[in-house]
Amino acid sequence: MKKLFLLLLPCCFFLGLTAAAAAADFGVRSGSCSSKFLDKARHLNRSGVHVTLHHPRSPCSPAAPSPDLDFSAILNHDAARVLSLDARLDKSARSSLARPSAVAAPLSPGSAVGVGNYVARIGLGTPSRSFSVLVDTGSSLSWIQCSPCRVSCHPQVGRPFDPAASSTYHPLPCSAAACDSLQEATLNPSACSHSGVCIYEASYGDSSFSVGYLSEDTLTFSSASLPGFVYGCGQDNEGLFGRSDGLIGLARNRLSLLSQFAPSVGNSFAYCLPTDSSAGYLSLGSYDSDRFAFTPLQSSTLDDTLYFVRLAGVSVAGQALSVSEASYSAAPTIIDSGTVITRLPREVYSSLSAAVTAAMKGRGAVPAPAFSILDTCFRGSLRRLAVPSVEMVFQGGAALRLAAANVMIDVDEATTCLAFAPAGRVAIIGNKQQETYSVVYDVGRSRVGFAAGGCG
Repeated sequence: MKKLFLLLLPCCFFLGLTAAAAAADFGVRSGSCSSKFLDKARHLNRSGVHVTLHHPRSPCSPAAPSPDLDFSAILNHDAARVLSLDARLDKSARSSLARPSAVAAPLSPGSAVGVGNYVARIGLGTPSRSFSVLVDTGSSLSWIQCSPCRVSCHPQVGRPFDPAASSTYHPLPCSAAACDSLQEATLNPSACSHSGVCIYEASYGDSSFSVGYLSEDTLTFSSASLPGFVYGCGQDNEGLFGRSDGLIGLARNRLSLLSQFAPSVGNSFAYCLPTDSSAGYLSLGSYDSDRFAFTPLQSSTLDDTLYFVRLAGVSVAGQALSVSEASYSAAPTIIDSGTVITRLPREVYSSLSAAVTAAMKGRGAVPAPAFSILDTCFRGSLRRLAVPSVEMVFQGGAALRLAAANVMIDVDEATTCLAFAPAGRVAIIGNKQQETYSVVYDVGRSRVGFAAGGCG
């Protein structure tokens, strides 16, 4: 990335420049699938703003998946994301970093950063253009691919955003407060062009990254508009982002989409992460609290942009695991929309694996060899196996009661595996276990809530 910054430093980008002029200045080498689910979202979040959310590999996803990405590659990228989160918390600990009405859109599943992230549509600019973006609770800064994109752009479904075509686009100067906030939002320092335009770098665990100009423009999210939305106008975007146009960040940071919308709709968001054969939703703002069971958000000096919760217990077929209460707090736990496979503290995972294996064998299942990071596998597809129920209970009593499809995952036509793995530095509640649940992040009240049956 140091070479890339050397290329970017001489650059500036101004509203009204032609693509050719901007390239020279840059100085570098040349709805029917989801309507019923929105109805469900509006019921759960009556005064919120809603968009449809799609699974990364759903046929209804507006960002077509990569056809040649097999499941082992997805697991490899999932492991890279987890290692990145581990390193992020370790880095935070070493440097003593302590980070200090509603809108909704539909959600669908995405592929690498796009492998595990779900996809929604937003509008940007004046006049507004629609873009398909990944949704990530582990990221703060939102960004979108922008023309002329002269360094590199990953393939996307439509054309990149053209800042020169928007009457409300403005690049932000290095003196802007938002530029000073980039270090905390991205864990990377900002840079400054010779003409004083702020340059951001957002990097991800699988070596994907986006670099470009920190900018502001009008964002349209469902029926709501947000003038002066701060985001990255990406000029070098490389990695596995599927065919999405960019990414929106929902972490707890002043530059996130949530924080920027909070003054107008409230400091909370909710989603239902769909399967690849359904659609879900993402909503911002108020919600129907009567439908949810809540667990408190935990404070942490490791990284206060992430969503920490306290896992209190796990049971298999109604029987609690034979581990001590302290085992559940052996590693801090976060809930994350972009990690696929849930990671549990090692003793808890070992006990879960043993209990599921015993239950599956008792129901006639035949063990199979490990697959990538998944070491508890059985012969046969999920639909042909009798899978025990698993329940994850959090502080305060909120629970995820997992159906078979949330417990196991088909890795090929002849093998299904337990969709859990042992944790490293941080335990993570992944999106496989969250699928079809409504999950609300009430940041204002410092709590997370769960409600079954959110995707319909």
